[in-house]
Amino acid sequence: MNDDDIMARYGLSRIINVAGTMTALGASLAVPEAIASGAAIQSQFVDMDALQARASRVIAAATGAESGCITACSAAGIALGIAGAMTGSDLARIEQLPDTTGLKDEVVIQAGHLINYGAPIDQAIRITGAKVNAAGSAAQVETYHLENAINEHTAAALFVVSHHVVQEGQTALGEFIVLCQARNVPVIVDMASEYDLTGPIALGAELVVYSAHKFLGGPTAGIVAGRKDLVRAAYLQNRGLGRHMKVGKESILGTLAALEAWSRRDHAACRARELAVVAGWRAALAGVPGLAVEQVPDWTGNPIDRLKVTVMAKEAGLHAWELADRLAAGEPSIRVRDDLIEHGYFFLDPCNLKPGEDTVVAAAIRTMIDAARRRGDGHAVTLAQRRGRAIEARLKWPD
Repeated sequence: MNDDDIMARYGLSRIINVAGTMTALGASLAVPEAIASGAAIQSQFVDMDALQARASRVIAAATGAESGCITACSAAGIALGIAGAMTGSDLARIEQLPDTTGLKDEVVIQAGHLINYGAPIDQAIRITGAKVNAAGSAAQVETYHLENAINEHTAAALFVVSHHVVQEGQTALGEFIVLCQARNVPVIVDMASEYDLTGPIALGAELVVYSAHKFLGGPTAGIVAGRKDLVRAAYLQNRGLGRHMKVGKESILGTLAALEAWSRRDHAACRARELAVVAGWRAALAGVPGLAVEQVPDWTGNPIDRLKVTVMAKEAGLHAWELADRLAAGEPSIRVRDDLIEHGYFFLDPCNLKPGEDTVVAAAIRTMIDAARRRGDGHAVTLAQRRGRAIEARLKWPD
C-alpha cells in the first residue's frame, strides 16, 4: 500500500508540513531504514532487556555517553530520568513512586524554561511525584537564583533547549552544569528537537534526552543518554512508572536504524537542498503585496534556515493568522510554523518537504493573498477568536 492509498483508506487529508518537526503533525518523515527495521522486528519475539542493552551500546557510540536506553518518547525520557534521579536503582523505591516519602524530591529548573510543548514541561516533573523548584524569573535567572534554589531536597536539575524557552536572561548550559555539579546535583538536558548528539555530554551533563522521531526521522520514541548509573535507574523505572509509558520493540529497532542512518547521512547535501528551497521561496514571494520575507537561521543553533513571512495586514488584506488558517484549510492542507503568529509573522520550514511541495506552498500563499485583496474578506477573525475556536475544536474531539 502506497502513501496515497493509506491516506485515502482512512479518509485523511494530505498535509504539506512547513511547520517543522511538530508532534501534532506526526513529527517527521521516517527514514527508510527506520521503517524497514521497525517492520522486520514485528514478526519476531525478542528479549527486551537484551534489545535495550544493544540500544545502550549504539546510543553510547552516537553520543559519547556511558550508556543509553530508548523510551516511549522524549517526554517519557524526561520523566523517567527524573524518577531515576530520585530512586536510583532501589526497586522498592521505584515501586513507591509517585510517593516520594524519604526521597530527595525537588527538581530545579530556570523559570524561563517552564514551557508548554503540547503539555506543560513541569507536568513531566510532577507526574513522578517530584516538586518543581523554579529559579529566578522568566527573563532573568542569575547564578545566585540557582544557588538559592538548590538545597538538601534537590534530586536533579532540568535544562531545556528549545525554541519555546525565553531567549534572554537565562544561565547558559555550560555554566548551569558547572554550578550544579559543584553541588552534586545531576543535570538532565531536554534536547528533544536538537541536532547536537554529543555537545551536552561533552559539557558534562549527566543525562540528555532526545526525540527519535524529529530530526532523526525515526519512529515515535525517546533516547536517553548519559551516566551509566543514572541511565540504569531511568531504565529500571519500567518496573514502576515506566510500565505505563512503555516502548515497543518496533520503536527501539527503528530508533537504532535511524541513529545509524544519521551517522551515514550526507548532512552537507541536505543542508544545500534546504537552503535552495528557502532561496526559492524568497524569490517566489518577493514583491507580493503585504508580505515581507526574511531568511532566518535556527535560533537554537541547528543547521536549519527558515523563511520568516511577515504579513502587513492592511496591505495584504488579512491578518497573519487568517492567512495561516486559510492555508491549513486548503487542499492540500499547508501547515506553517505559527507559534509566534500574534506578532504578525509565521515561518516556513524546509526540513520535512517532499519533492515539489515547496512550489505548491509559494503558489498557495500568493493565491491566498490575491484572493483576500480582491474579495476584501479578511480582517474578520481576531487573534482571541482564533484561539477560542481552537480550544472549542479540541473540546469537541472526536466530532
